[in-house]
Amino acid sequence: MLRRARIRRVRGGTIRIDLPDHERELLQRVLPQLRELLTADESDERTRRLFPVAFPDDTEAEGEYQRYMHSELVTSRLSALDAVESTVTAKELTEEQAVAWMQSINSVRLVLGSLLDVSEELELDNLPADHPQIETYALYAYLSMLLGELVDALSR
Repeated sequence: MLRRARIRRVRGGTIRIDLPDHERELLQRVLPQLRELLTADESDERTRRLFPVAFPDDTEAEGEYQRYMHSELVTSRLSALDAVESTVTAKELTEEQAVAWMQSINSVRLVLGSLLDVSEELELDNLPADHPQIETYALYAYLSMLLGELVDALSR
């Protein structure tokens, strides 16, 4: 039996979001935490993947790049958060709103990836159930799945 996609493009080009309330509530809890990180101290290690190094071999160029781009990236991410927070209970999204969802969900994933030191070698299925950070890994996996669903819907 084929299962209907929870996130899918529908007639007219809008994106239908069929998420249960508990998943929407989870997003409502984690997104404000991302906002706090974005508006806090720039040197917070948890946000390192949100602001990647552009010039690893040139500290002067890197400093200039970060001075110029950091505020642009923060503004863009805060704007995306605003869009998600205002549509988190919506059943349908415009393509622009769905892109904002993708941006925000990926930003949370990047922060979690920094906290957990996620690498390409990570096999989430191999983590023991009693791992001290299993819930954080589960959140990372859930957000990865949700991001994949959004990408699939937008690419159709």
